[in-house]
Amino acid sequence: MRVALWRSLVILALAALAGCAGNPYQLQSQNQVLQQQQIALQQRTQELQARANTLDQDNEQLQAMLAQARQQDKLLQDQLAAVRDQLSSTSTLLGQLRSDKEMTEQQAEALAAANRRRGGAVITANSSFHRSLPAVTVPGIEVRPDGDVVRIELPSNKLFQQNNAVFQPSAGVLIDSVAAEIARVYPGQIVGVEGHTDSDPVRAAPGANQHLSVGRAMAVYQHLITRSQLQQGQLFVAGHGSNHPVVSNATPAGKQRNSRVELVVYPEKAVAN
Repeated sequence: MRVALWRSLVILALAALAGCAGNPYQLQSQNQVLQQQQIALQQRTQELQARANTLDQDNEQLQAMLAQARQQDKLLQDQLAAVRDQLSSTSTLLGQLRSDKEMTEQQAEALAAANRRRGGAVITANSSFHRSLPAVTVPGIEVRPDGDVVRIELPSNKLFQQNNAVFQPSAGVLIDSVAAEIARVYPGQIVGVEGHTDSDPVRAAPGANQHLSVGRAMAVYQHLITRSQLQQGQLFVAGHGSNHPVVSNATPAGKQRNSRVELVVYPEKAVAN
């Protein structure tokens, strides 16, 4: 563009010189006009260069803003992914809490029914019971007198999967053998099915150990009333959580001993009305 303009100016100058060669004053006037046009052209060139520099600066700023926007978009995407993960975890926890609530309500209903059946029985005292009858003997099972009751300890690790109330495959055989011995040695006696845990919290929820002890006691109770000779009227259920350890929870062996379901044989007999 600048070359073409210069060519035009040169042609005009030559034409002017050819047409005015005999008039020096006119030639000087034409020269001044050309100089003014040259100055105007230089100013225009400088303006265009300034605009080009401004556009370059604007382009750099836009590139920087674009890079910053991309970084912010990446940060927002990461935050959105984290929120989705939290929402998924919260939904899972909510589902577990609802399941626990339903299980607790079912356990409470069964416990109330068991206590109602116990209340409908005629209880006859027999304070010399634990001294006059032979002790229960089941291989591998701890049996101990405790005042006027006999406590038969069923270790949780032989009955249940870890931290829940789901039976292991061999649990039924163990419960059946103990129930058969109770029915043989202590026929008709009141038997409490009492759940216990060790001191370790099973999950980060208030009362979780209490719920677990009740759930395990209820599982054994349901097995007894459907599979053993023991009658519903002589059974009741209780869950003590970690409140009544047999030994210290300071060692793994102590915790294993304390996590148990006890079949507690009472000195009273239950006779259905």
